Amino acid sequence: MINKKPKYKLTDFDYDLPDKRIAQYPAEKRDQSKLMVLNREDESIEHTTFTNIDKYLRKNDLLILNRTKVFPARLFATKDRTDARVEVFLLRELENDLWEVMVKPARKVRIGNKLMFTDDFYCDVIDNTVSGGRVVRFEYGDQDIYKIIDDIGISPLPPYIKREPEPNDKIRYQSVFAEERGAVAAPTAGLHFSEELIQKIRDKGVKVEFITLHIGLGTFRPVQVEDLNRHQMDSEYFEVSPQTAMAINEASSKRRKILAVGTSTVRALETVVVSGFQVTAKRNWTDKFIYPPYDFKMVDGLVTNFHQPKSTLIILVSAFAGRDFVMRAYNEAKKKKYNFLSYGDATLIL
Repeated sequence: MINKKPKYKLTDFDYDLPDKRIAQYPAEKRDQSKLMVLNREDESIEHTTFTNIDKYLRKNDLLILNRTKVFPARLFATKDRTDARVEVFLLRELENDLWEVMVKPARKVRIGNKLMFTDDFYCDVIDNTVSGGRVVRFEYGDQDIYKIIDDIGISPLPPYIKREPEPNDKIRYQSVFAEERGAVAAPTAGLHFSEELIQKIRDKGVKVEFITLHIGLGTFRPVQVEDLNRHQMDSEYFEVSPQTAMAINEASSKRRKILAVGTSTVRALETVVVSGFQVTAKRNWTDKFIYPPYDFKMVDGLVTNFHQPKSTLIILVSAFAGRDFVMRAYNEAKKKKYNFLSYGDATLIL
């Protein structure tokens, strides 16, 4: 589908989002959130519950989900010799025991500092990053660093959730199919799927496959430039397995619908597409920024949440469904009291 809409500016994707519409907690049950169904062909809108999403899928459709796993990336340390409290937010492992992190307060953390988490688990600050972060080297003896992080780390809830993380967030800010550790933000469209719903979808004859894209903090970083051509996405690691690539290519060649769950899945698929509307198995980093007009080559349908104003996410959704249609749908969602953002309700765009 070639989008022939005119070029937009950042402010074209702004809208008023009242605080009361930003979900602070998930729905009581994963698949009981609201679902708004947007049909691009006639720009009609339907309202249902997420557990009914299988009714919009057909036998031999291909549903692709992101199985990245969020890890408890927020750690708290004390700085040696001063006992100042420091937050260390793990971004990504660069190599064995060497990590890129964000620290707060940044002005108090300098190269050469030692940050103590426990008596036998600490890190040395060895470099600064261009984005204002730090590079640290962890020391932990013969322990398992990932087990330590799981034990003492805190779920990295998005900044617009104005409460402290609770034990249940380690479960609910994670999809039921999460397997590959590496994300510091959840692929939130996947949070609505229960194991029972996935089985119901499979029983209908819909094929289900997975990609991995480790979502970073950049997903919350605001776009700072009016000219979208000038925005630079943060790079994120992704993997498309040979099995998933084969399933996509078979569906594409037989003209079956391919539905992506989440904007992260879309970005991974559109990154690996090659000539002839086929994809290749690949693991790499992507900084692909999708904005209108954009010719989607791999995606026929999209499951996604309601996104922040002026975010790269609402811009991608607008490239897929049309900016005016998306804005009309968001206005209707506010009137009908849908919940927005990570723990909010969902859309299905066909």
